[in-house]
Amino acid sequence: MPLALKLALSPLLVMQAVATRRRAPLLPEAAGARAGVVGDGPALRLLIVGDSSGAGVGVATQDLALAGHLTRTLAQLARAQVHWQLIAKSGITTAQALELVQRERPQPADVAVAVLGVNDVIDQVPTRRAVQQRAALADWLRLHTGVRHVVFAPLPPMHRFPLLPQPLRWIAGSDARRHDDAMAQWAAARGDVSHVPIAISLAAECMAADGFHPGEPVYRACGEALARFIATELFKTETSK
Repeated sequence: MPLALKLALSPLLVMQAVATRRRAPLLPEAAGARAGVVGDGPALRLLIVGDSSGAGVGVATQDLALAGHLTRTLAQLARAQVHWQLIAKSGITTAQALELVQRERPQPADVAVAVLGVNDVIDQVPTRRAVQQRAALADWLRLHTGVRHVVFAPLPPMHRFPLLPQPLRWIAGSDARRHDDAMAQWAAARGDVSHVPIAISLAAECMAADGFHPGEPVYRACGEALARFIATELFKTETSK
C-alpha cells in the first residue's frame, strides 16, 4: 500500500480504531487449565505461546480453543502422549510475548507453536522489526526451552474481520498480508522455524461475538492444521488424508 495514501487516511483510521475499540465487547480469555497431558504413546512436549488467539478469547474453555484442538489432534496423529503448556496473554505483541516467556520460564519442550502478529499490525510495528522480534522469540525458545522447532501460525486475513469498518479493514488487511509474507520468507530461510499457511473461513458464524476474535470453528481449523503439520512434517507420522 502506498505510504502517502495511508498517511492521507490516518485521521480517519485513528477515529475508526478508537470507535471500534469502544463498541467492541470485552471478551475474557478461555477458562481452564493451561497445561496438561493428552494421549498415549511416546512423550511429545509442546509449548504454545500466543496473544488473545492463543489464550482462547472468543470461546468459553481451553477445550474449545486452539490449545484443546491442537493437543488432541496432535496426540492422535502423532500417536504420542502430548505434554503441553500454554503461555498466552490477550493484547500482547511479539516483543511482549518474548518478555512474557522470559518471566514465566516455560518447561522444556520439543516443539513450540507461536500464535502472534495481529497486535503487531494494530500497534503499527514495522514489518522488518516484527520479523526481528519473531527471530528473537524463536532463538530464546530454542536456547532456553530446548525446542527443536518453532512453528508460527499465519496472521489471519484481517481484511475479512467483521468488526472492522472500511477503510480500516482494508488497511489492516494489507498490513497483515505484508507481515505474513515477510514472516513466511524469513521462516523459509531457517531450518528450525516454519510458517504454516492455513485456509480459514472468517464468516460471521465462525467468529466470536465481538466480530474480531476467532470462534470455535476457526480454533478447530487452525489447531487441526497445526497439529497435522507437526505430526507429518516434523515427526514424519503417516496419517490418512
